[in-house]
Amino acid sequence: MGEGDLSGEIGRRKRRAEAGFLLLAGIFLGSLVVCNLIANKFLTADLGFRVFVLSAGALPYPVTFLVTDLLSEVYGQRRADQVVRTGLVVSLFVLMVLWLGAQFPAIADSPVDDATYDKVFHNAWRVIAASMTAYLVAQFVDIRLFHFWKRLTKGKHLWLRNNASTILSQFLDSTLVVLVLFGGDWPAQQMMSTIFDLWLFKTLVAVADTPFFYLGTALLRRYVGDPQGAGE
Repeated sequence: MGEGDLSGEIGRRKRRAEAGFLLLAGIFLGSLVVCNLIANKFLTADLGFRVFVLSAGALPYPVTFLVTDLLSEVYGQRRADQVVRTGLVVSLFVLMVLWLGAQFPAIADSPVDDATYDKVFHNAWRVIAASMTAYLVAQFVDIRLFHFWKRLTKGKHLWLRNNASTILSQFLDSTLVVLVLFGGDWPAQQMMSTIFDLWLFKTLVAVADTPFFYLGTALLRRYVGDPQGAGE
C-alpha cells in the first residue's frame, strides 16, 4: 500500500470513528431527554416473577449506561466523559425550553391547553434536578468502575466490566433520584421500595443487554478499528 493509499485509509477510519461516536452520542442524548420528559408517569411492569413499580423514565434509561460502556470500551474514558457532560448541558437546555413554553398562553383551539401543559411539566425542574444529580454521579461512577475492571482483568471479560460497573452505578442512580424527587413527600418505606424496584429492574435490564454490548463492541471494532485517543 502506497503512502497516499495509507493516508486515505487512515482518513476513512477517522471519519468512520467520528460517525460511530456521533451515533452513540445521539442515542445517549435522545434517551436522556426522553427519560426526563416521561419521568412523571409511574407504571407497573409485570415480568412474571415480580410486578415492578417504576417511573416511565426507567424504561429507556438503561440505554444510557449501555452506550457509555460502549463509548468507554471503544473510544476511552475521556470521550465517554465528554458525552456525559454534554448530557448535562442538553438537559438544562430542555428545562429552559419547557419553562419558555409555559410563559406564553395557549390559543383557544390548541390541542394542549395551559392546564394540561402545566400538569405535565409544572415540576419538570424538580424531575430534571433529581435526574441530573443522580445522572452525574452514576454515569461518572459507571465510567470509572468500567475502566477499573478493565485494568484489573487486563482487558478481558467484557461481561464483568459491563455488569459490575452498571449494577453499582444504577443503585446510586436509583437512590439519588428517589431521594431528591420524593424526599419529604413520601414515607421512608415507600421510597425504599421504589428504590429497590428501580434498581432491580435496571439491573435485570443491564444483565439482559450483555449480548448487545458484545455485539455493539464487535461491530464498532470492525467499523472504526481503534479510534485515535481511545486510551484509558
